[in-house]
Amino acid sequence: MAGKKGYEATRRLRERGRDQRGGNGPAPFPQGRSGTLAGEAERYLQHLAVRNYTPDTIEGRRDALKVFLHWARERDLCDPAEITKPMLESYQRHLWRYRKANGKPLGISTQRGRLGTLKDYFAWLTRRNSIPANPASELEMPRPEKRLPVEALGLDQMRAVLNVPDVRDLLGIRDRAILEVLYSTGIRRSELTALELTDLNPERRTLQIRQGKGHKDRIVPVGERALSWTARYLEAVRPRLVLDNAQRALFLTGYGEPFNPDVVSRMVTRYIDRAGIGRSGSCHLIRRTCATHMLENGADIRFIQQLLGHEKLETTSIYTETSIEALKAVHARTHPAEQVPPEEEPDEQDRDEQDPESR
Repeated sequence: MAGKKGYEATRRLRERGRDQRGGNGPAPFPQGRSGTLAGEAERYLQHLAVRNYTPDTIEGRRDALKVFLHWARERDLCDPAEITKPMLESYQRHLWRYRKANGKPLGISTQRGRLGTLKDYFAWLTRRNSIPANPASELEMPRPEKRLPVEALGLDQMRAVLNVPDVRDLLGIRDRAILEVLYSTGIRRSELTALELTDLNPERRTLQIRQGKGHKDRIVPVGERALSWTARYLEAVRPRLVLDNAQRALFLTGYGEPFNPDVVSRMVTRYIDRAGIGRSGSCHLIRRTCATHMLENGADIRFIQQLLGHEKLETTSIYTETSIEALKAVHARTHPAEQVPPEEEPDEQDRDEQDPESR
């Protein structure tokens, strides 16, 4: 990233070649012959692909099944017909007791996601007559938690984050353009990394999001400042990064390749930390900040729903719970304690007389 490596250092690294950069691949998915838990799990994932589930959804299901399959193998459970409801309840208790490397338990949403995958997997096995009955059909899921989303950044905090990239460096210009686009449009990190050159329309000031979450296309507006930084990136930076003229990705890494969403997340996290605002977060925090700032400035929630690509208005309404400015204004206007005339407010002398510790 700019400020850590800079363009020249990254250029030297990419000359080493892709195979010399290191990195670890994902842990292998447990293998098994047809008819076993592992073998049928692969067929289940193929079934999801045929039904046009998104790659992210399939990968999430794969991760959830991988955890269960390892747990089952440790107990010599290989045949789907061996699995009973008490066994799945034992696995559920295992998830509840499990502690991550940092000593924290799995989040309730993670537990629900892993158990939900099992319910769907065993329902699929039952429909295929691979097992006579579904052992997960009556498995009770953990009660969902209702938590407020992370509070959005303030306007000054967002400005501080945007100003962190060193725009004297080529990669700093690129990173500033990425931050500006994320803040201006509220798009997801995966949507940003999937952008192609033709998806940006400077004349209409729009971005076309192709096959976003749920395989949905949409068009979102882009602000003038984000367009200006993106134009600067396209003119001065991208030609220096691109290695193949057939490459259509809008934003490129220092190696001339499209970004991986996880790389963008780490980059944004680093810039938020370096902004010195006492906050931590990543791309989703900027997405939430975009929506909150627009809501606080009078945008209709239905427009925010369209901008963010939410299928349900209920999902977008969560953002209103963190938009406190309107509630503060109503409180100041209507609460009796806020209506005290200035002459009735105690002055400093009165406060000293009322405070026993000041005597």
